[in-house]
Amino acid sequence: MLTVIGETLIDEVVSDTASMRAHVGGSPMNVAVGLARLGHPAQFVGRYGDDEYGRMIQQHLRDNSVPFPVEADGSPTSVATARLDPAGGAAYDFQLVWDLPGLAGQKDRLLDGTTLLHTGSIATMLAPGADDVLALVTAAHPLATVTYDPNCRPTIIRDAAFARDQAERFVGLADVVKASDEDLQWLYPDRTPEESARAWLEAGAAVVVVTRGSKGPWALCRAGQVSVPAPPTSVVDTVGAGDSFMAALVGYLVDLELDGAHRRDELRRINLGQLTDLLQYAARAAAITVSRAGANPPTRDEMARRA
Repeated sequence: MLTVIGETLIDEVVSDTASMRAHVGGSPMNVAVGLARLGHPAQFVGRYGDDEYGRMIQQHLRDNSVPFPVEADGSPTSVATARLDPAGGAAYDFQLVWDLPGLAGQKDRLLDGTTLLHTGSIATMLAPGADDVLALVTAAHPLATVTYDPNCRPTIIRDAAFARDQAERFVGLADVVKASDEDLQWLYPDRTPEESARAWLEAGAAVVVVTRGSKGPWALCRAGQVSVPAPPTSVVDTVGAGDSFMAALVGYLVDLELDGAHRRDELRRINLGQLTDLLQYAARAAAITVSRAGANPPTRDEMARRA
């Protein structure tokens, strides 16, 4: 079993020319769905309210065969509202609740059988729930591979120094870290993304991956560094592309049988050929996602057809 811990929310799109549209979102939740579509059993641990939007989230997870062991709570489901201007530009308003009381006390139940744990985004930054997430990651580390994507949200967490400290707490526990070049530039404005990636590798990660949009991903491991081009594709929108990339990255590690704490040393010995294949696979997943609207990650069959 793979476990994804983090936020889920409802994205509302509002404009003067169309009815409000609502769909299920949240970076970690998208990763859990992406993993399931790639054929990897993945449970999603996160909060949502006992309300209409919470039921939308539950149905979306059921439709994608993703178990959700945490029940709805009495707080409202988190909402991100995008208000579109006549030119199509969006201004965002967030109503977020990120509180996981008692979750750390359920760690044995939630982590039972987990060989890989993924987390990131708002869940690892926003109080008070971020501390509960850190406690679960700390408990999982002796048992499972840990993957992390800071997926920074400067409009929500505005203090870059705080975000940097939080990210480094999770990087210190992570085996694989993925970040965009924009994330790293915001967190560490005084050095290049490549320098920041090397610092995270020295902090203990086995693999650090940097996504660079149309320039394609670049990655670093103890054997060296590799980069691959972004696959050619027609871009509809980029919503969920990073989450699809992350899900495929995790899924490929599992396909290589590199998940589980007992394989940590083997993961640290990943070679450049394996790392190249991993980047190509993840980039292909992102390319499929951007070719269609919304956070709609590919299935394993779609990935095989695009190979």
